[in-house]
This record gives sequence, C-alpha cells and structure tokens, in this order.
Amino acid sequence: MASRYHEVYAAWKSDPETFWAEAAGAIDWSKPWDKVFDAEAGVYGRWFAGAECNTCFNALDRNVAGGRGDQLALIHDSAITGTVKKFTYAEMKREVVALASVLKNHGVGKGDRVIVYMPMVPEAVFSMLACARLGAIHSVVFGGFAARELAARIDDATPKLIISASCGLEPGRTVVYKPLLDGAISMARHKVGRCLILQREEQRCDLVEGRDLDFADQVARERAAGANVDCVPVAATDPLYVLYTSGTTGQPKGVVRDNGGHMVALKWSMQNEFGVKPGEVFWAASDVGWVVGHSYIVYAPLLHGCATVLFEGKPVGTPDAGTFWRVIAEHGVVALFTAPTAFRAIKGQDPLGSFVPKYDLTKFRTLFLAGERADPPTLEWAERMLGVPVIDHWWQTETGHPITQNPVGLGMLPVKHGSPGVPMPGFDVRVLDDAGHPVAPGTLGNVVLKLPLPPGCLPTLWNADQRFHDAYLAEFPGSYKTADAGLTDDDGYLFIMARTDDIINVAGHRLSTGGMEEVLAEHPNVAECAVIGIADQVKGQVPCGFVVLNAGTNRDAAEIESEIVALVRDRIGAVAALKTVVVIKRLPKTRSGKILRATMQKIADREPWTMPATIDDPAILDEIAAALAARGIGVEAA
Repeated sequence: MASRYHEVYAAWKSDPETFWAEAAGAIDWSKPWDKVFDAEAGVYGRWFAGAECNTCFNALDRNVAGGRGDQLALIHDSAITGTVKKFTYAEMKREVVALASVLKNHGVGKGDRVIVYMPMVPEAVFSMLACARLGAIHSVVFGGFAARELAARIDDATPKLIISASCGLEPGRTVVYKPLLDGAISMARHKVGRCLILQREEQRCDLVEGRDLDFADQVARERAAGANVDCVPVAATDPLYVLYTSGTTGQPKGVVRDNGGHMVALKWSMQNEFGVKPGEVFWAASDVGWVVGHSYIVYAPLLHGCATVLFEGKPVGTPDAGTFWRVIAEHGVVALFTAPTAFRAIKGQDPLGSFVPKYDLTKFRTLFLAGERADPPTLEWAERMLGVPVIDHWWQTETGHPITQNPVGLGMLPVKHGSPGVPMPGFDVRVLDDAGHPVAPGTLGNVVLKLPLPPGCLPTLWNADQRFHDAYLAEFPGSYKTADAGLTDDDGYLFIMARTDDIINVAGHRLSTGGMEEVLAEHPNVAECAVIGIADQVKGQVPCGFVVLNAGTNRDAAEIESEIVALVRDRIGAVAALKTVVVIKRLPKTRSGKILRATMQKIADREPWTMPATIDDPAILDEIAAALAARGIGVEAA
C-alpha cells in the first residue's frame, strides 16, 4: 500500500496539539486534561496537564474488562532453564493485584519509589505494574549490576522498598544477586527498611531477618486472602518510573518518564510504527533493565492488547544460533525488535543461515533493529536469510520511543541501508554545526530535536531540573541535544554516523567511525567490528579498526587485515588514514550490546580509565589491551 507517512507527519507538524489529543483518545483517563500542552510548566512544557490516569489500568484492567481476559498477555521463555510460562490478561491482573497488596501492606503508596533489581522473570514485569497500580514510581536496575552502582541509585531514588531475586541466569553461569544487594544496602547512605526476595531454585539465598521477605510467600498469602487493590489515579504529569542511564560516572542520571504522555506515545507507536495489531504476539529481545524493555516488552504491547515475549537467554549459545527462530516459530511472533549486535552474533556463528529453514517462520512479518548502528552488511544478511523487511530505527533512553523509523503501520517507505528512517510525528529533527547553524543535506553535524519534545519523552531528570537543562538543552538553545552525529539526505532520511564523541579528527578532516565500520563490515570474513580514533602526534588522531572473524574462518589474520586496509582506502580514500586493523576474539560490550569504544580508546591512548559498570565481561578489556600491546599500541615506548 502507498505510505500515509507524509500526510500524517504534515498533520502533526501543522497542529501538534490536535494530533496528540486525537492519539490520546485511545487511552482511558479518569479526568480529562485542562491543556493538551502547557508550555509554561516544567523545564520546556508538560503534556496533558490537569489530566488523571493510571498506567496499570490501561495495561491490564481495561483489557480484561474489554474481553481480553482469556487472551495471552505474557510469554516467559527461558532458553537457559528450558521452560515456558504463559499468563493471560486475567491471570496477570491477579498476580499484579496480589503483589500491589503486598507493597501496600508495607507502606508503599503514591509517589513512593521502589527499586526493582531482578532477572528476566515474570515477577519483574508484575513488580513494575504493581508499582504503577499504586501510583508508586519504579526504578528498574539491571539485575547483577555491581553493588556500588546499585548503591548510587538507592541514594538517588531513596526507595521505600526493593524487590530482588536470589540469582540471575547467564549462559554457563549463575549470577548471585543477594551479596550484591546486601553490599549495596550497606554502602548506601539511604537506608531501605524492606526487601522482597524472589527465591529461584537454581540458587536460593539467606534472608536478613527483619528486613527481607519471601516474594512468593507474601504474594501467595494476598492471593489466597482474595486481596483487591484498585488502581490509584495519578496526574498525567506524575512520574511512572525513573530509569538511570547506563554507563554513567559519578552521580547517575535518572531519566523521568511520566504517565500520560508515555501511554499516548507508546500506544500510537505499536500500530502506526511497528504495524502490530491487538491480539498479535510482539517480541522485544531486550532486558527489562533497559529502556527497550520498559517501552516494548512491558508497556506498549500491553497497552495495545498484544501478547509480549519475555526472553531469558542469548541469541547464540542458548543453545545455538537458531534460538531466535525457535522462539518466533513456537510463539507465533509477528515482529521482533532487537539490537544489531544480536544479529551480528548470529551471523558470526551461522554465516550461511543454516538454522533458519529448520523453523516455521510463516507468521513472522518484520524485523526491527535499534540500539547500535545497524551496518548494511548485517541488514542485507538478515533480509536475505529471513525474507522479510528489516527496519533500522533510532531512539534513546531519554525519548522512550522511536525518533526516526520506517513506519510499517502507515505503509512502508523505501528502505535505505545505513539509515534508521525518517522522523516520526512529534520529532522535528535538525542537523546543526557546532555553532548551531543548520548544515546542508549530506553534511555531517550535530543531530538535535527542536523543542518541545513530544509526549513520552523525558520531562526532566529525577530531582535535577538544572542538570537536565545543562546536559541536554543549553548547548543548542531551543533544541534538545541528542549527542549523536549524523546527516540527512535530500529525501529527509537521517543517517546516524556516531556519537558526537566518536567523530575523529584526522589531520583536520572530521571523519565518522561509523562510516568506516560500514566498510570493515563488508569484508566477507568479518562478523563484528569497531573503529576508534587513537592519538597521533602528526595527524591528531588516526583510526584503528578491530575485527572479530566469522566462526570457521581459518585464513591468515595478517592477510585479512591488509585486505581491510585496502577496502577502506578504496571506499573512503586515503584521507581515512586507516592503516591498523587488529583481529580480536570478541568486542567489549555493555549488557545491552553497545560496544565500549570510549574505553577501548582510553586503553589505546594510555589514559586512565575505570571499569564500565555495564560491561558484560570485564576480561575482554585485558584481551584488547594485549592485542594492542602486540602492535606496540597502548604501551609505554621502550
């Protein structure tokens, strides 16, 4: 069908308030708004001022009352334990109500904070929704985060209660949570009086008397007693949650998400952007500790009346590179949303896609990628293997939903490899030079969003309005700074090339590491890659490439490295000055799949660095240091 994108985007641009008021008609409100947008409220204005609502009501109660009580709501698929649990909307509501009753009995009420420090289990989702039901503010911290990082979040959020578990499960290892939790509580200045602990059979833990309570026991009592807890109306502008940005140093940044605008934006995005209908199965292969988990595992699918998949496992190794196809086939998934790094891992282990034909993927319609730059070779591989559209899109923890997208529900636009699509309604995307002036199409610059941000984006940081202004709004007045560098083409497509701190300056030429990574990824033996800029006395910086080879590659590494250098010279030119390529076993990443380029650069430049809190495996950085040292990089000259 012809795409309606251009007319819909134009309708938003000509009258934003009418556009979002119409979208808000899909949400149930206990009190209507006084103003669709109050430009005088908050740091840059607030959406649906004066309205009251409840997010849990819209996610669960409304679906049960509307005839979806017996429909599947949540599918928990653990590839690690080999188990699947399913919950209908009615069953899920019962679990959430019982847990809300437990929280209420322990003094949790409207406006109180609750930290959720849990693995990928259904109880993590129930915990988020139980908080929303009470009008409490949840702050999910990725399970297994270091004690110091958890303590910093405890001190910033000052929770009344913490919900946690005895352990999390990773391929080949059990991550014991309780010592980390106990350490964080003892370290934190803010003292938490009560913890609910989910005991997992794989690794049980001791409970601290007087502080810790057994999660399952507490919930079972309330369920048996027939406890009922009504949804508490909150202001549309009240916080639903605080999510701390990953990899922060010092004081963590707590991204605030409000209730009203968040529901409106997410509900609208499911049909119009992702092309998914109520009753269908949607899978976001992320973690509830990240923003994708909040938006597209928990809230958006349930607000839209879908079934959502909660997956405990990895794209490879649990048990093989066919795991994703098994989940799609077994549960009838129509759309998958994951990070490009997952597909690079699958491609690296199964470059010929031999696992794909083993599964029935006839219901599967669309693959969505976001979170890291999607390199064209990986996109092309996925298109070839799956035979469905592969849609790259772009957004941030701060925005909560896509900034740019190829809107499947409005009718797809042509796919341009390397571009995460066109701006969605609500987002006026500009590319500016460092002085704040617009640049011509095709010119690299700072990607900013003209204020006001749309519903669903952060209104501020937790208890830090000035910090929010200074970090995001001060550098380009009237705009929100994304801290991404990119360019637009003549058709309005955006190309995100790197974080602004990943633009390197080679002899006065501003070059995108992302553009170089695209070329490295074209080499047939390369599974994954990264490019950083390292200090050079003559040129200021020179690029250095790191490549992970496809499984089964047994060619001479030096030969591959020289081929890659020649490829970059051919595609980008001598100006790129890429002369060093290092073959490594694996790239250092955060648990959400982002490559830790800044840390790699510090190692190469012999600068002081600290272990990133979100790193998946710290041992990889030693491997990087050793690989660089073998080339005489990152070590003191003799």
